[in-house]
Amino acid sequence: MDTFLLLSALILISGVMAAKFSNRFGLPSLVMFILVGMMLGSDGLGFINFDNPYTAQLIGIFALIIILFEGGLQTKFSTVRSVALPSLSLATAGVLITSGIVGVGTYLLFDITWLQALLLGAIVGSTDAAAVFAALKERNIKAKMGATLEAESGTNDPMAVFLTISFIELILTPDASIIGLIPSFFWQMGAGLVIGLVLGKVASFAINRIKLESSGLYPIFSVAFALLTYGTASIIDSSGFLAVYVAALVIGNSELVYRYSIFQFNEGFAWMAQILMFIILGLLVFPADLFTADVMIGGLILSAILIFVARPAAVWLSTIGMGYKMNEKLFVSWAGLRGAVPIVLATFPIVAGVEDSEFFFNVVFFIVLTSALVQGTTINLLAEKLKLMGPKKDTPHHSIELISMGKANAEMMQFKVDSDAAIVGTKLKDLNFPNKANISAIVRDENLITPYGETEIKSGDFLYILVATKYEKELKKVLEQKQKRTKEEA
Repeated sequence: MDTFLLLSALILISGVMAAKFSNRFGLPSLVMFILVGMMLGSDGLGFINFDNPYTAQLIGIFALIIILFEGGLQTKFSTVRSVALPSLSLATAGVLITSGIVGVGTYLLFDITWLQALLLGAIVGSTDAAAVFAALKERNIKAKMGATLEAESGTNDPMAVFLTISFIELILTPDASIIGLIPSFFWQMGAGLVIGLVLGKVASFAINRIKLESSGLYPIFSVAFALLTYGTASIIDSSGFLAVYVAALVIGNSELVYRYSIFQFNEGFAWMAQILMFIILGLLVFPADLFTADVMIGGLILSAILIFVARPAAVWLSTIGMGYKMNEKLFVSWAGLRGAVPIVLATFPIVAGVEDSEFFFNVVFFIVLTSALVQGTTINLLAEKLKLMGPKKDTPHHSIELISMGKANAEMMQFKVDSDAAIVGTKLKDLNFPNKANISAIVRDENLITPYGETEIKSGDFLYILVATKYEKELKKVLEQKQKRTKEEA
C-alpha cells in the first residue's frame, strides 16, 4: 500500500510537470504523459510493471467519460448549433471513409485478412476528444473551427466503437452479417442522444433544487450524473460516450447554482483523468515491442495514409455543400488528432482474443504518437498560415474566487464588457441593475479597481457582480444589451 501511494504521487507529479513542459516545448500534453508512462514502465526505469489490458481499458473508459463531460460543460449551444450538421457528418460518414481508406492501406501493407485490416482502420477512424480538447484549449482558433472539431470529437466515438466491435464479432463469428449489425448503430446513436438529453435535464433540475450542506458536494453530484448517464446508456446497448457529451452540453448551458465550483472541479478532475489515462496507456506499451522495424515502418506508412489521404478525403466528402472554405477544410483535416480513443479501442481485440491483436495495438500506438507529434505541434502554425486565428482569449490577471451562496440564494457573477456593450461609458450610479445586484469589483488592465458611484465602465473591464439568484436572468438581459448603431455606422 505504501509503495502504491508513493507511485501514485510520482505519477501525478510527473504528469503535472509534463503538462508544464509540454507548453514550453510546443508538444501536445498527451505525448509527454505517454512518455512518462513508458519511462516509468518495465522497459524504462522499471518502477512499474503493468501489462493488464483489462485494467487499462477500464481506466481509459472512465477517464474518457470525465474528459467528455468536462468538454461538454465548456461548450456553448449557440456555437455547436451552427456546426451541428457538418460535425455529425464528420462523426459518421467521415469516420466510415477514414476507416475504409486506412483499412485498404493496412491490407496492402500487411499479410492479414480483409476483416483484420478493416478492424485496424476502424480503431484509428475517429478523432479523440481528449487530444482535441487539450490541443484547442487556450488557443485562439476561430470559433467555427474549434466548435467543428470539438463537436466532431465529442460525437464520433459511437461510430468507431460500433465498427470496432462489429469487425471483432465478424472475425470471431464467421456466420455473422454486417448488414444485421447496422440497426444496432442507429439504436446506439438514437438512444444515446435521448438518454443524454433526458438525464442532462434531470441533472440540471436536481443540482438547482437540492439543498446540500456543503458546496463541495455539488461538483461530486454532477460527476455522479455523468457516470449515471454512461451506465444507463451502456446497459441498454446504446452509446454511453454520446450520452455523456450530450448531457454535459445540456447541463453546461443551463442556469446552475455553484456553477463556478462545478466547472472548476470538473476541469481539474479532467486533467487528472487525462494524466492517469495516458500514463497508464504508456505503461501498457513496451518500447522493445513498439520500436521494431515492422511496427515503425508500417506505422509511419499508415500514419501518412491517415494524415494525408484518409482524413482529407473524409473531410472533403463529408462537408460538401456545407459552406466550408478551402482553408477551413485544410485546417479541419490537419487538426483531426488521434489520441486515447484509438489506444483504448486497440485493447478491445486483445481482450476478445483476436489473432495478431498485440501487433495491432503497437501499430495503433505508433500511429497515435505520430499524429500527436506531427499534427499536434503544428496546429497553431497552420491556423496562422491559413488565417484562421481568432481574437485573443481574454482572462483577468487578478483571481477573484467566484462563489455561490446556496442558503443565501445569491451568486457572484463574472462578466466581460465587450466594446459594443450598452453599458460602456456608463457610471455605476446610472446603471439600471436590479435592486439585488451590486458590482463588487472591477478588473481593468491587470489592475483591481474598487468600484464606487462615479466609476465609469470601460470596454474590456471584468465585472464581478453579487446578485440574488432570482434576479440573475434580469441582470443578464441588462448586461447583454448592445449599443444602438447610427445610420452612418450601419
